[in-house]
Amino acid sequence: MAVRKRDPLTGHQTTGHEWDGITELNTRVPRSIWFFVFVTHLWALIVWILLPTWPLVSTYTRGLLGIDQRDEVQADIVQANAVRSDWASRVEALPVADILADPGLMVPVRDTAHQLFGDNCAGCHGADAAGGPAFPSLVDGDWLWGGDAETVMETLRVGINADHPETRVSQMLAFGRDGILGRDDIRTVVDYVQSLSGTPLSPERTAAGAAIFAENCASCHGADAHGSRDLGAPNLTDDIWLYGGDDASMFTTVHDGRQGWMPTWEHRLTDTERKILAVHLQDLQRGAAP
Repeated sequence: MAVRKRDPLTGHQTTGHEWDGITELNTRVPRSIWFFVFVTHLWALIVWILLPTWPLVSTYTRGLLGIDQRDEVQADIVQANAVRSDWASRVEALPVADILADPGLMVPVRDTAHQLFGDNCAGCHGADAAGGPAFPSLVDGDWLWGGDAETVMETLRVGINADHPETRVSQMLAFGRDGILGRDDIRTVVDYVQSLSGTPLSPERTAAGAAIFAENCASCHGADAHGSRDLGAPNLTDDIWLYGGDDASMFTTVHDGRQGWMPTWEHRLTDTERKILAVHLQDLQRGAAP
């Protein structure tokens, strides 16, 4: 057996490896490392015995302590509901105006509403509820069926063009695609509608557009174009546009039609949660008011 060389400074044997004049020492693993290895293995063994750890075919090892995380989560839910029940019962009983007027009650309502809105509504309407193309703003006061709390709660309950038997239904006809109006008539009525919110238009084109509007559009949007909340038809005079108010967007709207959609939340959110969201929207509008 070959005798390994020893380092003259430390007395440790060398491995025989040398690189650029540097010799590798064959030093022992420090005792502190062995101590930590032993402790961690001992701790792992204790955890295996005491806690749920190993999966089996249809179950898992329960451990001597019998801890079940499902039970712990359920206990946390029960505790959270108990804490919430006091103010939630007040939300159920009070009118929305009284809730908004109670600063103490609005603290948990705002916290809960922020989470509810973020989980269920922000994906379409935006985190700030300002909406976007094809998704309405919920803070501008412009509502198809009305923005009071009771109406909003009902809209949340049944949805819009949803699969709920009582859903709100609204659809813009495809006047061009279905051959109701020609392209020139569509351009004329688009110009007329734009003029209602301030875009200048000649008297001749105004008269032509008004005639087309009266014959094809007034039945839903009203003779004054202020819309109908019974039909979910928007106001066309306020310069607020769900799909855009420029020439191209409006031509597409009239030519191809539009049909928005919102799911029913009756089976996902409780009555109280829908009321909290309605209060939240009232609160946002109140904060956005000049």
